[in-house]
Amino acid sequence: MTSTSPEDVGSGENAAPGSAPDTVMLPVTGMSCAACARTIEFTLKDVPGVRDASVNYATGRATVAFDPSVVTPPALVEAVRSVGYDVLSADSGPGGAEAGIDALPEELAIEDAERRAQEAEYRALRVKLAVAAGLSIPILVISMAHLSFPGVNWIQLGLAVPVVAFAGSRFYRGAWASLRHRNADMNTLIALGTGAAFTYSAAVTLAPSLVAHAGPIAAAAPHAPPAVYFEVAAAIITLVLLGRTLESRARGRSAEAIRRLIQLQPRTARVVRGGMEIDVPIARVVSGDVVIVRPGERIPVDGAVIDGVSVVDESMLTGESLPVDKEPGAPVFGGTINRTGSFSFSATRVGRDTVLYRIVRLVQQAQASRAPIARLADVISGYFTPAVIVAAILTFVVWYNLAPPDSRLTLALASFVAVMIIACPCAMGLATPTAILVATGRGAEKGILFRGGEVLERAGKVRTVVLDKTGTITTGRPEVTDVVPAAAFAPAGAESPGDALLRIAASAEQRSEHPLGEAIVRAASARGAALAPAAAFEALPGRGIAAEVDGQLALIGNARLMAERGVDVAPIAPEADRLSALARTVMFVAVGGAPGAAPPKAAGVIGLADTPRPEAAAAVRRLRGLGLDLVMITGDNRATADSIASLVAPHGEIGRVIAGVLPDRKAEEVRALQASGRVVAMVGDGINDAPALAQADVGLALGSGTDVAIEAADITLMRSDLDGVASAITLSQRTLVIIRQNLFWAFFYNTLGIPVAAGILYPWTGWLLNPMLAAAAMSFSSVSVLVNSLRLRRA
Repeated sequence: MTSTSPEDVGSGENAAPGSAPDTVMLPVTGMSCAACARTIEFTLKDVPGVRDASVNYATGRATVAFDPSVVTPPALVEAVRSVGYDVLSADSGPGGAEAGIDALPEELAIEDAERRAQEAEYRALRVKLAVAAGLSIPILVISMAHLSFPGVNWIQLGLAVPVVAFAGSRFYRGAWASLRHRNADMNTLIALGTGAAFTYSAAVTLAPSLVAHAGPIAAAAPHAPPAVYFEVAAAIITLVLLGRTLESRARGRSAEAIRRLIQLQPRTARVVRGGMEIDVPIARVVSGDVVIVRPGERIPVDGAVIDGVSVVDESMLTGESLPVDKEPGAPVFGGTINRTGSFSFSATRVGRDTVLYRIVRLVQQAQASRAPIARLADVISGYFTPAVIVAAILTFVVWYNLAPPDSRLTLALASFVAVMIIACPCAMGLATPTAILVATGRGAEKGILFRGGEVLERAGKVRTVVLDKTGTITTGRPEVTDVVPAAAFAPAGAESPGDALLRIAASAEQRSEHPLGEAIVRAASARGAALAPAAAFEALPGRGIAAEVDGQLALIGNARLMAERGVDVAPIAPEADRLSALARTVMFVAVGGAPGAAPPKAAGVIGLADTPRPEAAAAVRRLRGLGLDLVMITGDNRATADSIASLVAPHGEIGRVIAGVLPDRKAEEVRALQASGRVVAMVGDGINDAPALAQADVGLALGSGTDVAIEAADITLMRSDLDGVASAITLSQRTLVIIRQNLFWAFFYNTLGIPVAAGILYPWTGWLLNPMLAAAAMSFSSVSVLVNSLRLRRA
């Protein structure tokens, strides 16, 4: 499945019918509630050629899978506009048509347009809120003080008209658009409730003789003006606008993580063309360009260093705070920051191929997707608004027929409006997507990429974690663990026998490409050893190497090499056996006279092993502290597996060790755990563990921004840090808790609020829910869901 922009007009004209669907993500504007999102979703699904559509109210994005041979993105845009909403495009942002040339520039343009639209909406809401609040306060004073004087109703009408016509216009326009398409949404409820109160009050004011006196004022003072409810309409519009304003601000904050990711892409790049350095728009950089990066600049695209050295801050990619040294041949990634020196690199991946773009798309897809827990809210919300309208009408009819004549209109109208307002399902639509939006954004900031809302939910239910050993628990490369010189080995000079043994072995291995030889050279360099030049180097496949160091023959290899060259290893055999028992790889070192003379003598042994990651033990303890069952799986032998397990889990935190398992059998082991009823997470390196990652309920890949790591699993940990597994699961668990809390506020609040608003308590307590309080409570419900979701930003 591919990704398409709204401007890719006719991108599938030549596609064959029934071909794989394309996917387009449309940034929709004008939505005011979850019901709006459902209206757009149903409209898109009705378009011929659309395979599936999902609209996320919290993010303002519609994700559509479509057959490009049947329908094009512009046709989808027109479908959205046909129901009264709009779609932003790259043309709305800076750059115009040029912005569509490449992937991230287009994202930047659309992001700019979305940000400006959101800021404009927030400003407009603040202006309307200020007008509504300023005019509603005197209406409320008149109403609550029961002021009665000639022309009082005309004053209230004059104050209420701007509130309804200007501040509340968005609700009436939205309701009319829904009515034209035979839909009902939150705007419908607000428009009917406030419209009923305002229309009745205006009729009483303009033609009082046509409206019979009713209500407590008429009963107490027969010559008083007829009762009006301007304060109900004005206050409800004001309170709902307050909720919308707070909601708009909170939604802007919740989307900040993805906005920061997109804005990491520089707008220009300095490239070498025709022997000159020139600045070009990022969309004009092509693979193979030589790009110059100066200190303090962001790297524009992915590539490989060809000249110069520097230190690069890759925290935006991996979450790792320590900068990374870069020298010729080292990879660099777009969006990271060059800290010190200047260097040039060859662009290898641009546009849609860069790691940054793929991360952005992955996070956007995760935020746009639905978690299974959201399906219940979707089903209920789809029937909720019509049911509320019916309930409100029934409430009016019941009260008008059963209440005493002197108060029946008051009770009927007030209860009708209260039911319409308090039952607005906005909080239901926000309950799940806002939590997913914030959680996936927070995860991206910390280098944890969730593939979708469904993954986020499943990860919170994991009870068993399978950890691959090599490259996951361990570093994935051998390291020197032991240097044991023979008792008879006596180096010349002031060197200690151990340092001298390691220096000689490393000097001989300098020209070796074998991982064990490279590990010996790294260990010697870490100790500051001054390596001597090696002559007469000879690689002996399957046995080791031979070389001349300091005028002496040096042999480094296994027992077979020593036997072939007549080296007596008896003096160091006990140490070799001890290291073997500890699951070390043993390298014998022999040093002798000049080549061709007597056999060299055993100088000592060097033990090597794939050592645990520095954070592995703490990460294992943290995972066990979450109540998770831990299983380690490896293709290594039992002794090596048990040795690693004892190092990272000395107190038995890893409950089971499965050794000697080939890659193709790892998936079978995961399947066996699932068959016992467990929700299983598999943690691997994203390459040879791919079958097991796919089989697991949740696959987590440790990587450093590589293609395979991003594509291999449900969750990608951009930092090669095992502690990220616990962080991902903890974030998922907290997100599930937040979603359940949100749904409680949404479902139970409305379920309990509707009967109270209908006046079920009035016959026994005389208490009737004031419509203004209903509006305040409805707004509080939506804002509480948003604020509760924003707590995940501190996770």
